Amino acid sequence: MRDFKTAYFFLRLPIAISLAGHGLVRLPKLHAFSDWMVKTMEKSVIPDLLIIPFSYLLPVAEAVIGIFLLAGFKNKLTIYSGLTLMSILVLGSCSIENWSAVESQLLHSAYLVGLFWFFSRYADERSDPKISA
Repeated sequence: MRDFKTAYFFLRLPIAISLAGHGLVRLPKLHAFSDWMVKTMEKSVIPDLLIIPFSYLLPVAEAVIGIFLLAGFKNKLTIYSGLTLMSILVLGSCSIENWSAVESQLLHSAYLVGLFWFFSRYADERSDPKISA
């Protein structure tokens, strides 16, 4: 693929903006976001001992993963991190039966898997002289 870098940038762009946006808008109101998440997760079997630190870590993780995706930094590790984060969010959303959130998280996950597939396929091609010739 001749324009791999350009195509890959534009494929990363929407998910990067989504993740970075989720995180960056929450950072200035981190304490209020944490309070909201603890309140939302009251019906969950997940203990507050885990929810409280996660509620402070989540916006930072979203922002960092989004920014790293945008920059194309450590692509595989960043995508793995995004998929891990989405899996944790799906678990939390399922625990309170918030199915609409699960749908959104699964959509993010599917997008990240597609991005990983595209990167793996075409990054390998670019490094293999037999394929790219």
